[in-house]
Amino acid sequence: MFTLFKKEINNFFSSLIGYIVIIVFLLVNSLFIWVFPGKFNILDSGYSTLQSLFILSPWIFLFLVPAITMRLISDEKKSGTIELLFTRPLSDFQIIFVKYLAGVSLVLFSILPSLIYFISVYYLGNPVGNIDTGATWGSYIGLFFLASVYASIGIFASALTQNQIIAFIVSMLLSFFFYIGFESISSLSFFKSIQGIIINFGIDEHYKSISRGVIDTRDIIYFTSIIAGFLFATKLVLQSRKW
Repeated sequence: MFTLFKKEINNFFSSLIGYIVIIVFLLVNSLFIWVFPGKFNILDSGYSTLQSLFILSPWIFLFLVPAITMRLISDEKKSGTIELLFTRPLSDFQIIFVKYLAGVSLVLFSILPSLIYFISVYYLGNPVGNIDTGATWGSYIGLFFLASVYASIGIFASALTQNQIIAFIVSMLLSFFFYIGFESISSLSFFKSIQGIIINFGIDEHYKSISRGVIDTRDIIYFTSIIAGFLFATKLVLQSRKW
């Protein structure tokens, strides 16, 4: 498994995609948080908080995570190496999981450098350290889980087609729907009686919950269930080639 994982990571960084994803994530956040004037600018707000980062990042990842995952399986299909891949002494699910872990690892590589924002805000605060550390770490955990769900959706979309562009679009649309779609549906008048239930199906509700700094097992169960569900769906899609 480690050999395949290492191969996938090397593939990311032997092309431009790995570097582009990390640079774009950091650059866009940096511009909005430190340079562009407005509500997201920390210096303009006067508050020592990284809330802007955690509002912007889910939207940035809506584009970046599908870009990471779109080639994971679709490229194998296009090149005709998919059958060779599944002759490895690994189960179908192990191969899918390794590819998923490689995608999540690149997401983690993107998030980690943003810790310099936390350090900056920590020391810019008056007094020094005047930042809600618990909520900040909770938000980082929530952001990682959110991106991990996007990655599971992305690998599912990649398994559906050998066209990377189609995989990118399907992944982006599904991620968008799971992030904000249920909240939009719940606002419809004829869903008022079950509004709370529908909202709980969406990522954003659980992301906001963890961002408060309290790790609720219900949120962890939600994220892991969605991830497991899409990975299992990916396995079913790939197994359909044998039918």
